[in-house]
Parts: sequence; structure tokens; C-alpha cells
Amino acid sequence: MTISMLIGGADVAAQDGRTYERHDPMTGEVATVAPAAGVADAQAAAKAAGAAFGSWSKTSPAERRGLLLKAADALEAMTPEIVAMATTETGATGPWTGFNCSLAAGMLREAASMTTQITGEVIPANKPGTLSMAQRKPLGVCLGIAPWNAPIILGTQAVAMAIACGNTAILKASELCPATHLAIGEAFRRAGVPDGVLNVVTNAPEDAAEVVEALIAAPEVRHINFTGSTGVGRIIAQKAAAQLKPVLLELGGKAPLIILDDADVEAAVNGAAFGAFMNQGQICMSTERIIVHEGVADEFVAALAAKASALPAGDPRGQVVLGSLVTPEAADKMEAATAKGGKIIAGGGRNGSVVEATLVDGAKPGMTIYDEESFGPVKPIIRVKDDAEAIRVANDTAYGLSAAVYSQNIQRAIAVSDQIESGICHINGPTVADEAQMPFGGVKDSGYGRFGGKAAVEAFTSVRWVTIEDPHQHFPF
Repeated sequence: MTISMLIGGADVAAQDGRTYERHDPMTGEVATVAPAAGVADAQAAAKAAGAAFGSWSKTSPAERRGLLLKAADALEAMTPEIVAMATTETGATGPWTGFNCSLAAGMLREAASMTTQITGEVIPANKPGTLSMAQRKPLGVCLGIAPWNAPIILGTQAVAMAIACGNTAILKASELCPATHLAIGEAFRRAGVPDGVLNVVTNAPEDAAEVVEALIAAPEVRHINFTGSTGVGRIIAQKAAAQLKPVLLELGGKAPLIILDDADVEAAVNGAAFGAFMNQGQICMSTERIIVHEGVADEFVAALAAKASALPAGDPRGQVVLGSLVTPEAADKMEAATAKGGKIIAGGGRNGSVVEATLVDGAKPGMTIYDEESFGPVKPIIRVKDDAEAIRVANDTAYGLSAAVYSQNIQRAIAVSDQIESGICHINGPTVADEAQMPFGGVKDSGYGRFGGKAAVEAFTSVRWVTIEDPHQHFPF
């Protein structure tokens, strides 16, 4: 498939004509030929978005709502073609990409509903005869930089609420799924969203740093959001700080799942398997440390190992639970992590870019799988003696995105949950969960700021103080 960028409503190639190839991680064949944007293309996208901002920011909430609802319908209708794109570009299974489309359509509908919730307030003024107000105003052009692992969810999340708030947007597509990300722009175009309101830029991997820096530096761009690794997030934050531009960062994770000794073991096994192995463990919220109380450890570990061993892995076009990892190199990393871990009790096998659901019992600090985000289907199990040790292990990481606690004693579970350092925590549910209206984001090295609902309105608007005063007021001189 050969694609173009979407800039100012038009299908465009890179100005110098360069392209790059994205290869199917399962077959090695060319999946997509995409424009390899340079600095001039980044600047053109910023100018197009800037030119569209004046009129878009003045549209009524009803108009924005109607177009976002049409975009949601268009995206849902495109699900079969998006599934095919994502399978060839990222190795994802059809059900995962289908879920992406469903949730992303929900995000667009939620954004549509929020267009009338961008409210201000009247603030009591000390000056007599004065009406003092705080208004929320759009920022301008918002740059969204989205990853490949949940491409439609995270690509839509990067732009939906920004546009609902009256901003225009640029989606900087992942180099690993350019066609999949471009589909979001196409859905907006099919919905009749005005030219330039959403622009999609693609680039070759070797040009990523230069293109992102140009987009951040563009005078039209007033806000940046990034979902991806903590290392790249630090660079983006530094580049934005030099330009005095705010950022919203949703970065890496090392999500702990704590199973207390009074947990429903079957329920905990099901939640652990889903959180650990959905999308091959390539989700920022994926369960990355399974922390189990020694009182139920043997029973839980045996049951989870049996479930993991039964999960089929293979070509994502087949009837499998685990498809391909995004690159063969990612599979190499899983093999290395397994070799440097404890006792393998399930999985451990690999076929090219496909890695089996793998569990490593007895993980300890200093082991790769204990210390580092795996971003794959190799998961450590850590046994603990009591609640205090479980909390200590859960917090023994630089990350703080998602967490979960399983217990039939809700007061006990809440007491443990309250001591876990994370932006999200689920009791008797998996670490992997997302809803369009929820405040989504992390703490510590998992970033700052929140997507979703009212939190996103705060992220994608600025507060302006406005007064209406007595023109005949008295002054001291």
C-alpha cells in the first residue's frame, strides 16, 4: 500500500519526494510505502493547521459536536480496512484492532459530548460594580505524537479532545504504522471536517528527531501531547520547555498486579492473564509485575501457568490470542529478558517475531524482567510475605501508570491501593482498562497531565480572566 500525508485537506507527498517502507513484522514483506517528511513538510502542516484555527475556533459547539459524531461513524465503518492495515503494519490481531476502532469511536463521541462542557466561572470581585469571569479558550494548534501499539485508540486520543475544544491538530504518525494512523485523518475527512483541522504527517525512522523538533518549534504549535517511551518523553519535554510550550506526557509503565491471600484466585488468574498478554503485552498499562502473597502463591501460580500455556500464539491472521510483536528486534529483547530471569514456568518459546506467553517465577531486583519495562509477553512473578512487602515491591520502580489489587476484603484492598504510587488503580480488575471519559495518565516517570473527560478540557484549553467594569469608577490619580 502506498499512502500520502494529509495536510490542509489534501493528499501530499514529501516535498523532496522521499519515501520509506514499513515491513510486515510477521512476513518481512513491504506493508506500506509512506512519505518521508522533512522539516519543510512539518512546517507546512503547522501552517495549514494554523490557517484553519481562526475559523474552527469560532465554530459553535453544535457544529463541532456534529462533525465529531460523523467522524466516529466514519471510523467505525472503516474498521475492516483498518484491521487489515494494522495487522500488516504492527502484527496485531484482528480483535485487538477492532477494539481499537470501537473505543476510538467512543472517544470521538465523548469528545463530541464535551463541546458544551467547556465552561468557565464567575468569580466574586473585590472591585465594586465589576463582573469577573474565567473563560476557557482554545490554545491554537495542538501537536499529537502517537505510538503504534494501540494505534487507533492513542492516535484518536491525541487529537479528539483538542479538536473538540476548538483547537486544530497535527497527528505525527508512528513510523511503524503510518497507514493505520492516516486512517484517523481519513475518517475526519469523510466526516466533512474542514480542511486543515486535522493534519497527518509521516516520516522515516531516521528523520523522527528532526521532524518532531521542527513541529515543536513551529510558531503555530501551542501544545504538545506525546504517548510513548519515557526516554523520548524527556527529550520532547525539554524541546517544548525551550519553546515555553506545555506538554501532556503519557509514558512507560511497570504495572504491578497484587494478589492478596484472600483473593478469588480464579478471578485473579483471569485478570492477570488478560492484563499481561493482551496485545502481546505491548500496552503501557500491561501487567509487568505479578506480586502474589505466599499464602496463595502455589495455587495461583499453578493456575496462571496452566492458563498461559494454553494461549495460542502465531500468525495474527489466524485464530490466536498472541500475534506478532511489532518487530523481530522486540522478540530478541524478550528472549534476552527470559534468559536473565528466574524459573520459566510457562512459555519461553519463540518463532521469529512471535513469542509465547511466558511466566518467570522467582523474579528479583537486578533481573531485567524485574527492573525494566518488558513491553512484551514475558512476565515476572514475585512472591511476598505480607501486604507491606507487596506495597514495597509495587512501588519499587520509577514508573507509576496503572496498578491493580485483588482481594475479597474491599477495605483491605483500598488500604493497599491507597499506598501504591500510580495514576490509575483497579480493585479486582486488570491493570489494562480505558474509558473515554476517565482521567487517564500517570505519575513519576510515567508522565504528567491527563487525557479524558474534564481533565482533557483542562489540558487542551487555557484560562482567561475577563471583567466587565463600571466605566465611571474612581482611580487614585
